[in-house]
Amino acid sequence: MIDLYAAATSNGIRARVALEECGLPYTLRPVDLAKAEHKTPQFLAMNPNGQIPVIMDHDGPGGRPLTLSQSTAILVYCAEKSGKFLPKDAAVRAATLQALMSASTDVTPLFGAFFLVRNAKEPHAPTVQLLKDRVRGMFQVWDASLAKSRYCAGDEVTIADFSLYAGFARIKGAAPDIVEGLPNVARWAEAMGARPAI
Repeated sequence: MIDLYAAATSNGIRARVALEECGLPYTLRPVDLAKAEHKTPQFLAMNPNGQIPVIMDHDGPGGRPLTLSQSTAILVYCAEKSGKFLPKDAAVRAATLQALMSASTDVTPLFGAFFLVRNAKEPHAPTVQLLKDRVRGMFQVWDASLAKSRYCAGDEVTIADFSLYAGFARIKGAAPDIVEGLPNVARWAEAMGARPAI
């Protein structure tokens, strides 16, 4: 059994989708960020950075417990543990990892910065617009890519799709105009959102 410590952020969603899609039994342990539950001694013992998500796999490699943070590492771990959503073919696997890193390390942090600056007490309008335009530009690139393939790294769903969808869902909820008018992203998002595990 796996314990998932998470909140409803892009990173938290990413880890939960990984567990759901990979069919790994888990228990959700909600972390209230507003109450600083991620800064308690108990949480910091699992992740000294004080960030969610964290999983604790009580039946990790070799039957030993494993604690793991970083949502993208959790995606890869779940895929490898379940044998799903991480292609074996070397070329497709490389494309998957490239798409995964783009979704996890380009889109999500940039949107996070946009969200923080936009919601500041005194937002700096030019910076807000700059960050918004950059996030939009990334999704325009994704739209062009998704015009050529059904999913992020080809014709099958991979962990790259789970990563991008977590970021997309947060953006769609908080600043929907960023992803409007992108037909291929919309088609992909509709297909992803219809998946029972999502």
